[in-house]
Amino acid sequence: MAALFLKRLTLQTLKTSNGCIGSWLGKYVVRRRTPAQLRLFAPAPGPPHLTHTHAFSTDGDTQDERTPKRMSGTDRSNIGRKIPDRIIHVLDEKGNDLGNMHRAAVIRLMDERDLRLVKRCGDAQPPEYQLLTGAQIHAERLQLRSEARAAPQPGPTLTKELTFSSSIAQHDLDTKSKQIQQWIEKKYKVQITIKKSKNDPEPENKIEGIFNHILQTMPGIATFSSKPQPAKGGKAVMCILRPLSKKEENAYRETQGTQKGDTLNKENGNDRGSDVLH
Repeated sequence: MAALFLKRLTLQTLKTSNGCIGSWLGKYVVRRRTPAQLRLFAPAPGPPHLTHTHAFSTDGDTQDERTPKRMSGTDRSNIGRKIPDRIIHVLDEKGNDLGNMHRAAVIRLMDERDLRLVKRCGDAQPPEYQLLTGAQIHAERLQLRSEARAAPQPGPTLTKELTFSSSIAQHDLDTKSKQIQQWIEKKYKVQITIKKSKNDPEPENKIEGIFNHILQTMPGIATFSSKPQPAKGGKAVMCILRPLSKKEENAYRETQGTQKGDTLNKENGNDRGSDVLH
């Protein structure tokens, strides 16, 4: 009986130990499983995801990218040996007219004289080009830059404001007139407001005289942008001066030249009359 009990206990112990060893080996195998083996299991299929992509095509290019830029008549760039036109009208470096030439002949002439080709007028038929040296192209570019810097920049015209009384002294009025002239020369508009003085018996006439005096100190420079008119409930008079435009300046010079010519003619006529009398 005791022997049978020992035999069963031994078998039970062996079964328990084998189960523990198998469980430990199973855990070891799972831990040692490689990522490649794990990828063999496909994930569950899901809804497809749409991805927006841009197809490669030349049809989507803009018109500016497809169309070559046309050179303007003021461009001083050397176009090199790639002349787009087959027959062109050519001027040499001295401005002499060489007539219509084939581009191959122009290229040979460029090589012989070591010249560059510059487009002058692309709208002409045939287009007009000129042969220039590198120094001539550089000089023309410098001239264009200086002209661009000298040209007035477009922008809003600023307005300066000046206010004083109609009882202003002559010295102070001359000082303010010089200040207004400086602003006008810098292309500013000037708003002038003159307050009526209670001590003046006729302030309207005096204010009108002040405006005329200021304008007469700037002949050929300024004119009224807004003529004198009441302001501040009739307690003041306001006007706006502006610089003359180029057209108005030219007209003023022509008028002055005509007046000087008439004066000289009158003087010469008086001299001739006196000679006849003598």
